[in-house]
Amino acid sequence: MLVLFDHSTPAPLRGHLKGHSVTEARERGWDRLVNGDLLDAAEAAGFEVFVTADKNLRYQQNLTRRNLAIVVIGNAQWRVLRLYVDRVVAAVDAAAAGSYTEVAIPFE
Repeated sequence: MLVLFDHSTPAPLRGHLKGHSVTEARERGWDRLVNGDLLDAAEAAGFEVFVTADKNLRYQQNLTRRNLAIVVIGNAQWRVLRLYVDRVVAAVDAAAAGSYTEVAIPFE
């Protein structure tokens, strides 16, 4: 799947998403786009999954019309997230068009 990381997603996670093509928003020059515009750009470019740590996204955007699967990671601190990376990988692997998944990552 084509996966887009927003600016809040730790880059080291990329190496764990085997079999997926991962791009960071900044690589596309999209790091200054706000969420709605970023989601629009991602869908127009053919991305299938959007990975973010923005837990407020579902309250800020109308996600019902989106074809893009959204995976929200509960804690973007790499020192903690790396211990639970399997949860994120499973969520991305299971992502379906238009789905929204929050991955619980404890704060330690």
